Amino acid sequence: MRQALKIETPNEPKRQAKQRNHPFRTWPVGLHARMSTFYFCALATLFFTWQTIHLGRDYRIPAGVFLALTLLGLLDRLQTKQSIRRNYPVLGHMRFLLEFIRPEIRQYFFESNTDAEPFSRNQRSLVYQRAKSVTDKQAFGTQLDLYTTGREWINHSAAPVNHHESEFRVKFGGPDCSQPYEASLFNISAMSFGALSANAIRALNKGAHMGHFAHDTGEGSISPYHLEYGGDLIWELGSGYFGCRTQDGRFDPEQFARQASLKQVKMIEIKLSQGAKPGHGGVLPGSKVTREIALTRGVPEGVDCVSPAAHSEFSTPLELMAFIKRLRNLSAGKPIGFKLCIGHPWEWFAICKAMLETGIRPDFIAVDGAEGGTGAAPVEFADNMGYPLREGLAMVHHTLVGLGLRDEIRIIASGKIVSAFDIARACAMGADTCNSARGFMFALGCVMAQACHTGNCPTGVTTQDTDRQKALVPENKAERVFNFHKNTLKALGELLAAAGVSHPEELTPHHISRRVSEHEVRLLSEIYPQAEHREILEGKRSTKMLERYWDKASASTFALPRG
Repeated sequence: MRQALKIETPNEPKRQAKQRNHPFRTWPVGLHARMSTFYFCALATLFFTWQTIHLGRDYRIPAGVFLALTLLGLLDRLQTKQSIRRNYPVLGHMRFLLEFIRPEIRQYFFESNTDAEPFSRNQRSLVYQRAKSVTDKQAFGTQLDLYTTGREWINHSAAPVNHHESEFRVKFGGPDCSQPYEASLFNISAMSFGALSANAIRALNKGAHMGHFAHDTGEGSISPYHLEYGGDLIWELGSGYFGCRTQDGRFDPEQFARQASLKQVKMIEIKLSQGAKPGHGGVLPGSKVTREIALTRGVPEGVDCVSPAAHSEFSTPLELMAFIKRLRNLSAGKPIGFKLCIGHPWEWFAICKAMLETGIRPDFIAVDGAEGGTGAAPVEFADNMGYPLREGLAMVHHTLVGLGLRDEIRIIASGKIVSAFDIARACAMGADTCNSARGFMFALGCVMAQACHTGNCPTGVTTQDTDRQKALVPENKAERVFNFHKNTLKALGELLAAAGVSHPEELTPHHISRRVSEHEVRLLSEIYPQAEHREILEGKRSTKMLERYWDKASASTFALPRG
């Protein structure tokens, strides 16, 4: 690891400094508001016991009840399997009680199991079940309305194949790559230390190590917690160049080479944009920028950590290709790629033209959908910017096939992928592998409280509060991360076998159907254009996007030339 930088914060805003040094942040655990129920039970036990012994009043029953609740709270604090109970002793049982009675009353009073904004209860329950390796069987048939427009499914075969459990490995690394990497089909998407707690990073990385799959660091760089258990890493390099930056925020090649040489670092990913905040840059509130985060990233402690909207090392597609080549050389030949959420189509076409003009190819492209994102995003960005995954993935795959480059470049899909069917659909549309962020967060115990940016995460997943994150025990949650990965791929193998294929690479848009109206079902191959090999080089323009923008796009600029 690089040497720790000296952190100085002379210009730290007074409000942020006051929050960081607030005396309540150092209060004993028992005085936290989330401990109030347990504390009340203990006081009530003493009160009713005193009333019974000293005043002769018969309060043995309430004293016994509150004593039992107090003992229950102590057990909650000592157990290591459920973060909610550790952080909210006694009170945390309300969640599990409501979950237990939900099948009988919840459907009449609350939202449906299938409401999916952003994830349905069925989706979350599926992850929880697979993470715990308990049955994911469903009684009484599907709960979905199969006649709703937009419903999708994989078509089964009259000649299914025998299912053999497989890890489904995929090789990353083109001809210019001297250290290729055999990746799992299903990996952990980019989530930074800082956005996630230290214990969450530990659990994810240990689970990745146990299951031999990859853990994307996010743009927050490689922390000590990423290295603790030896899991494979994809190092994401954002516009802030955290982990390899100079004091003024520029790219530092020496620091990069030192970090990239780590044995755990298997691939490097340049972040152009992400689904949650396309074109916006990442933001970590100053209240979450602790000293260790500041040292890891090379930024001032306690001050908002803001990634610039654009990279300083390149500003054109040609310069991007040169940067890819430079990183490949500095990393001694490890796979180099980039991540983007598709925006202006001509910018994507300009990148493709730069590949053709320079002969430089990324080893992979990670396509992030606008529906993605584990942290807080401005409402207008979250709701109104960027291509959703399926349209972005279809465009990237179609263009690379039409240029004859598809066999040289791997595609990673990321965007609300939590189930085996999600993976199968992405692979059918052109992905080689899939990443999941929120799926693995659910495996860690996330209950979708949507308080990620506040530091008050109830399960210890997205907080830098040292006491809150103690509720997340890495050894226990790593097992769940491992189980979720293993059981999801097992389910994928069963889906593939029923569809008559033995590997995801055999899937095509012909295998997936979508209901487009009450009376019509179409294959994805009929909905999304299917490119022919090298057709663009031969002058064909098989989509309206290509017709409008391919000839206008230029490798020398991301802008669309006038005229």
